[in-house]
Amino acid sequence: MRVGTLAAAAGLAGLIALGPTPAQRTNADIIVQPGVIRITQGTQGTQGTQGTQGAPPTTAACEQHFHVACYGPAQVRRAYGLPALYAKGVTGRGATIVIVDSYGSPTIQNDLRVFDRAYHLPAPPKFRIIRPAGRIPDYNPASPDRVGWAAETTLDVEWAHAVAPGANLLLVETPVSETEGVHGFPQIVAAEEYVLKHHLGDVISQSFSATEATFGSKNQIQSLRGAYQLAQKDRVTVLAAAGDSGAADLGANQTTYYAFRVTSWPDSDPLVTGVGGTQLHFTAKGAPAAPTVWNDTYNTKANEFTQGNKGPNPLAGGGGLSMFFTRPAYQNTVRGVVRGSRGVPDISMSAACNGSVNTYGSYQGAPSGWSPECGTSEATPLFAGIVALADQVAGHSLGLINPALYQLAARHQPGIVRVTRGNNTVSFTQGGRVQTVTGFAARPGYDLASGLGTVNAPYFVPELARLAGH
Repeated sequence: MRVGTLAAAAGLAGLIALGPTPAQRTNADIIVQPGVIRITQGTQGTQGTQGTQGAPPTTAACEQHFHVACYGPAQVRRAYGLPALYAKGVTGRGATIVIVDSYGSPTIQNDLRVFDRAYHLPAPPKFRIIRPAGRIPDYNPASPDRVGWAAETTLDVEWAHAVAPGANLLLVETPVSETEGVHGFPQIVAAEEYVLKHHLGDVISQSFSATEATFGSKNQIQSLRGAYQLAQKDRVTVLAAAGDSGAADLGANQTTYYAFRVTSWPDSDPLVTGVGGTQLHFTAKGAPAAPTVWNDTYNTKANEFTQGNKGPNPLAGGGGLSMFFTRPAYQNTVRGVVRGSRGVPDISMSAACNGSVNTYGSYQGAPSGWSPECGTSEATPLFAGIVALADQVAGHSLGLINPALYQLAARHQPGIVRVTRGNNTVSFTQGGRVQTVTGFAARPGYDLASGLGTVNAPYFVPELARLAGH
């Protein structure tokens, strides 16, 4: 998901201030918002009946009706070579994926069952829902905020399970209430600390981030890092989405963008693995082709079905240099790119809207049905599934995997797949004119659009288990 931000930086030409200056801000100014990108709601299945539990739309159906591609588990699994691991019994068995979402979804258990039946997937060995930070307010299907969070939860749960069908799932729901002026991060931290103190999971998937410029100082972030520090101590892997607005990001009003490069936290935290976005490509025969950096900013059809206009709108994977964190030791091998700062993302997975993944949801009331969804909110649970597979191979959780990721890339191991095409430059209409925030281009090696690249799972999973698991 995406978290609201407040514009800053006095003296930048053309930038309209949206709120208090950095020195005036408090954590309460940061409003947690769901950021899953939906192509549509309750789409027709291939049986032609809207709002039923029929078959999910095929790629051809999405391309015909929406002029963008959508995929099911078989295609995504093939893109990453996962069937070769499943054939060896590597399914994530014994590992637990922790998914953290505000509010959650009241129908997620039913919706996962429908998703599994449609795609012939086994149910997870265990699927628990806990609310350690307090009672969840009653669900209101007329609330866009609540529906958005339910969509986020659905995407996270269904696609982490699609990648690691043998892993246990633990959904951690937090009671964020924007109307009470509570921004949500304290509840998220408290919930994650509960999970860690009770040793309930092996990898934590967070589909949220907040623009660093929103925080008045690193000290404000420091007060929220307790869960990540505890995770490092207990060897639990923590992931976070790198955002869906490319090199820019939204303001707190969720309509106005920064007009300069920004990046986000917690993906920029040195104790967290930042997950960026790629676009999958397939040959005419369905074989995987080289992925590119996700950027749908200038795709008119993707803009129509996600934003309601032809664009351009910022629809691209986040990435850039941290304004608070210096270069961690594990990024010394890429110092020529990041210089003295922490760079993100670290790794990237499928996130493109022209290449969405199908989800099933009944949380929105009538009509329920299938919805293609996209964004780094997709990429993060996908990678959580990959980590769970490596946890099984290693026989235990891996903890902070970033040092291993950069070592694998430096050694040119085949599990890391370079992404060498695309960028996260974005444009948008603001202040009566089209503005462009020039991002970063893919290149051989590490870059600030795709990180180290993406993964070839049959190689990557045992490599990661071996290097991070010792």
